[in-house]
Amino acid sequence: MLSKQVDLRNPNEVEKYILGLERSSKYKKNLLFAYKMFCKANEISWKPPKIRAESKPIQIPTEENIDRIIARASLKYFIIFSLAKHGLRPSEISKITLRDLDLDRGILHVKTSKHGAERTIKLKQNLVQNLKSYVKRKRITSLDQRIFPTPHTIRMSWRAYRKRAYENFRDPNLLKIRLYDLRHWFATTEYLKTRDIFYVKYLMGHKHIQSTMVYMHIAKGLENYPDEWVCKTARTIEEASRLIESGFQYVTTFDGIMLFKKRK
Repeated sequence: MLSKQVDLRNPNEVEKYILGLERSSKYKKNLLFAYKMFCKANEISWKPPKIRAESKPIQIPTEENIDRIIARASLKYFIIFSLAKHGLRPSEISKITLRDLDLDRGILHVKTSKHGAERTIKLKQNLVQNLKSYVKRKRITSLDQRIFPTPHTIRMSWRAYRKRAYENFRDPNLLKIRLYDLRHWFATTEYLKTRDIFYVKYLMGHKHIQSTMVYMHIAKGLENYPDEWVCKTARTIEEASRLIESGFQYVTTFDGIMLFKKRK
């Protein structure tokens, strides 16, 4: 494509053309990388310029719309998408083996990607039961055999199930939900529940706290995010202390009774 527009033997001309395109920074970076490989193969001296990636606003879907897509999935992809709702990247899901799972205790050891930090997470009970059924059905016995397909296959399958959900509900918001948005949903809702940014950092496997801080800013605009609350009361300091240790937030005191809340 570049050869039709510019002289590939002239790096300055190629660079000027690419940087002048009205396209995304990601598209330009791909062209620059392709030309870098051409220069390497043809022994042309050229140092590619650095392009700062554009930051796109993160939109958090509702859990209802996420579950609309997951609901019609096969057992395998129901498990895969549920793991994405636990904050796992597609590349992390594809690495899972039996050795990483403790199905008796409902625990998963996550092999990280993107040079992040490994972590151990607690799985929801219905997901554990589905995992047990899947492993038994597929007769998976090797401890080091990867259980799920490649990241590319996982992403393509998400798009297929997303389209199927749209055809069923005719809700255009479903088509906007990317697989990675499930990870964003998880991080944001966990922060809304706990208000503990370091705990969310651990769950996400982030190496740097700056990567997690973005969810604090997102949460500020989602105080009215569809959710449900558990409300508790306390009459003594001891009762209040137990509620706080359980993750409840103090709201107010009415007629000498302290009111607390926690998201479900």
